[in-house]
Amino acid sequence: MLLERTNEYKTEVMDHHGLVAAVSRDLGIAEKINRRIGSKDPRRVVQPGLACVAMIINGLGFTNRRLYLTPQFFQSKAVNVLFEENITAQDLNENALGKALDEIFAYGTSKLYGEVAFEIAMEQGILDKKNHLDTTSFNLHGAYEDDSPSYGIEVVHGYSKDKRPDLKQVMLSLTMNGPANIPIWMEPLDGNSSDKTNFHETIARVNAFKKQLQACDDFFWIADSALYSGEKLLACPNVIWLSRVPENIKECVKLVSLKSEDLAWTLGENGYRWSEFCSTYGGINQRWLLVHSDQAYEREKKTLAKQIEKESQEISKSCLHLGHKLFGCSKDAEKEVGRLQKKSRYHLIEYTIEAIEKYECRGRPNPQTPKVLQGYQVVCHIIKNEIAIEETLRKKGRFVLATNQLDHTQLPSEKILDQYKAQQNVEGGFRFLKDPWFMLDSFFVKTRERIEALMMVMTLCLMLYNFAQYRVRKTLNETDETVPNQLGKKIKNPTVKWLFQCMEGIAVIKNEALALITNLDDLRCRIIKLFGVTACQIYGFTEQNTT
Repeated sequence: MLLERTNEYKTEVMDHHGLVAAVSRDLGIAEKINRRIGSKDPRRVVQPGLACVAMIINGLGFTNRRLYLTPQFFQSKAVNVLFEENITAQDLNENALGKALDEIFAYGTSKLYGEVAFEIAMEQGILDKKNHLDTTSFNLHGAYEDDSPSYGIEVVHGYSKDKRPDLKQVMLSLTMNGPANIPIWMEPLDGNSSDKTNFHETIARVNAFKKQLQACDDFFWIADSALYSGEKLLACPNVIWLSRVPENIKECVKLVSLKSEDLAWTLGENGYRWSEFCSTYGGINQRWLLVHSDQAYEREKKTLAKQIEKESQEISKSCLHLGHKLFGCSKDAEKEVGRLQKKSRYHLIEYTIEAIEKYECRGRPNPQTPKVLQGYQVVCHIIKNEIAIEETLRKKGRFVLATNQLDHTQLPSEKILDQYKAQQNVEGGFRFLKDPWFMLDSFFVKTRERIEALMMVMTLCLMLYNFAQYRVRKTLNETDETVPNQLGKKIKNPTVKWLFQCMEGIAVIKNEALALITNLDDLRCRIIKLFGVTACQIYGFTEQNTT
């Protein structure tokens, strides 16, 4: 069959990108950025706000295209549908995006993000008093050793949370807030920065920033054990905090080692129980919560069993070699056994020292033939150190939480654990940013200033994603609707990533006269409606078919 070529029709990819564009418009991201750093030059086609939205659509494209490939990303996309401005894919070039990144840095990366994020949170009514704080590292491939003056963050080697000490890195601090779990604050940090210092500096900066905005009452800060330092805690007496107590603090070690029968436990849900104590560590009155998790205990118990078995094999092997060794005196033999015993945490070495004698003369000896002392040998037998194992087991599944909120009505004991467990939301945000589909685990920009600005764009991606997920789930619960998951099960809490995947295959077919959006089946139409009126408009829904 002979096929004829025609240039009359053109197909452009839509997929889920219209949903991302819709949420960006609903939140007013471009307008909020342009209001602060936008150019008044009418000849400028791509304003910084538009450039940021373009990079967000690229970042949430899940197409293995890094942000520096944004121009190529939009070559096949329905640009005129995604953006309200009359632009082309060629307009979203490297110069336009790079200029926007430079302007973000010049304004102040954290300042710009904080102003935009706080404004959005207050507009949407999702600003909360509770803040969850944590940091992570991002690897960089490249030397970054130029001698030119730079005011960006330092790209250096440091403690790698990704287990890549061979690579230079930068750090990102995130403060997550509210029911939508959006990052309310972000800070790019030097690659060798320390959480013990950064946490307290971030808290001070965010609190000062919030006062300028008159956003809400004082925040309640939740972080991991890096926040807990006696000297630093004294430096912020007016801050209410909740933190995990470092395990190396003597008071914590003593508390975790207590026998269960000596504790007054309060039973919670999901295998948790706790016991509350008072503490004045660091000169600060606090409430300490000793927490025990059955799940963690069983998991750590299995790990301990493997460690005990491994040690048993190693000690047995060492004892075997020791038994073949000849010592000049018994004290030397005892010292060697002592050194081996020190290496063993969960086993005891029972031993005897035997004198090794040999007949002095050659040939067949008789009863009167004298013997000569050759040396001493150790005969070892290992047994489990049940006391040490029991003491170690007692600590498993336990940890200590601390807070300076002494008012039980403001923070009941059971809420202390709940609030700390929500700390995983920050870790979830970091996992999102490091997802292989997101392709932002490494940066491909040449200057440290642009790296810092790009980290702000990354955080905007996370904010938009989490807000969209919050809004979709809220709508499903309010309307008592469901959507099918990957297994076809009806659920009310889908991930936005899954909903995005469901939109794959939607395209725009157009010619000079009209444009048609194809492949809108029932499920995809339902998903679009979950994202609101703006999404319906982008995908070409009329008022009649949006009801």
